[in-house]
Amino acid sequence: MRRAFITGITGQDGSYLADFLLAKGYEVHGLTRTESPARADRIQHLRDNPRLVLHFGDLCDAMALYRIIHKVQPHEVYNLAAQSHVGLSFDSPDHTANVTGMGALRVLEAITQSGCKPRFYQASSSEMFGKVVEAPQSERTPFYPRSPYGVAKAFGHWMTVNYRESHSLHASSGILFNHESPRRGEAFVTRKITKAIARIKAGMQHSLALGNLDARRDWGFAPEYVEAMWLMLQQDQPGDYVIATGETHSVREFVATAFDHVGLDWHAFVVIDPKFIRPTEVDLLVGDASKARRVLGWEPRTRFVDLVRLMVDADMDALEEEVARSQWGESCRTEKFVEQPQLVSQV
Repeated sequence: MRRAFITGITGQDGSYLADFLLAKGYEVHGLTRTESPARADRIQHLRDNPRLVLHFGDLCDAMALYRIIHKVQPHEVYNLAAQSHVGLSFDSPDHTANVTGMGALRVLEAITQSGCKPRFYQASSSEMFGKVVEAPQSERTPFYPRSPYGVAKAFGHWMTVNYRESHSLHASSGILFNHESPRRGEAFVTRKITKAIARIKAGMQHSLALGNLDARRDWGFAPEYVEAMWLMLQQDQPGDYVIATGETHSVREFVATAFDHVGLDWHAFVVIDPKFIRPTEVDLLVGDASKARRVLGWEPRTRFVDLVRLMVDADMDALEEEVARSQWGESCRTEKFVEQPQLVSQV
């Protein structure tokens, strides 16, 4: 039985990768922080699977990483954990560098010191391209990161290249462009939009505050992107791969498509709040995934419009279930205080 170790298993990508690998018969080991149970709902459906093992720790603890990897002796290691919110990285650059950048180095070093020779995947990011010098962006496009997050990802990316070349490690990086799903964190703009729409449609929210609507991104479906991660580690030779759809859409288009899906005019609800404008913006990201198509045989399958609609539908359903549970709970509490008829004993 093949063993895989996933850092960031409770995140969007980590949870989908766990689903994917377990379906293929892997024994899956995941790294999760001790305070992560609040976010563990993404893998709650896997908790009874005997082939899922969780280990507590984080990317700032080099010794914990070494102990886990030495104990597990994984065949594959996927480093997906990070402080991955671009906006937050401006407020916490030191933390972002420590977790997202140095964290990748700690995992690589733990592997080399553990005595095992797993195949390694590093989650690189299209944010490394930043102020792009060409479009579309490929594996040969120079990096020009525009945020502490992008800089930290570039550090982890080049460390992966260095360990591949200096330690003969089968180490690959996936330069993934934006990939979304119903499991996307609520702080990310796509999920912020779809969750707000569900609440607006239900009359529970009256406006949605956003920043730059003109920023353009290449959006794909997360479950398809984790498949590309696995495919990279099945190749005879390691390498770096851009994973993208090759299409670019603005935040404005995402907003319009999402509101239109529920029959609402977005102009009536969206307001621009300057606090959501980043100090330096990445205006355009669109990837050239030709290498992934040619070498991995990977293709994106979910269209932009379908992605937006499925995310809106998921948040509509989730809100409906939340309201139903709340009403059921309130009903139960009320029944406890309903006066019961007195029983009269017969003499």
